[in-house]
Amino acid sequence: MAKDSQRYGCMAFFETPESLVHAVRALRKAGYAGIEAYTPFPVEALDEALGLSHTKVPLATFIGGAVGFVGMLVMQYIAAVLHYPERVGGRPFASWPAFIPAALEMTFLLAAAGGVLAMLVGNRLPTFYHAVFNAERFDRVSQDQFALVVRMEEGNTARLRELLQGLHAVQVEEMSA
Repeated sequence: MAKDSQRYGCMAFFETPESLVHAVRALRKAGYAGIEAYTPFPVEALDEALGLSHTKVPLATFIGGAVGFVGMLVMQYIAAVLHYPERVGGRPFASWPAFIPAALEMTFLLAAAGGVLAMLVGNRLPTFYHAVFNAERFDRVSQDQFALVVRMEEGNTARLRELLQGLHAVQVEEMSA
């Protein structure tokens, strides 16, 4: 066992996604808050069981797109009307149909950038080190394992281990930070 100051928590492996979701619900009911789940594919009921809120990615994508569209229209208007007014083919200085293609491209560019940045911030990426990387079987989580990590820096890990084993965990191991 690691020193108490270097303790991270416990990791438990489960056979099925249903048993993982059941364990998450039981742990949350028991008062544990720092719970992370790792699965090889999306498990629909897991978000609700973990108490995860909706993501901010769609909002960031919309804001990025709106800023790109409006910003490009304003920039083109200032350039074509205020700084370099040039009458071409009898058209007015502010020829809005000519401004649309560039504004549309900036909409796509900044919407994608806003979505990607929001996703990276929401996922706390890049993560160069995490305590789960030291677990023996963690590399199998991306293939066929279901893992649950309960963060517990202080407290009784023996009680947590007993609770996880009572929830039909295949293997429970204590993790150090």
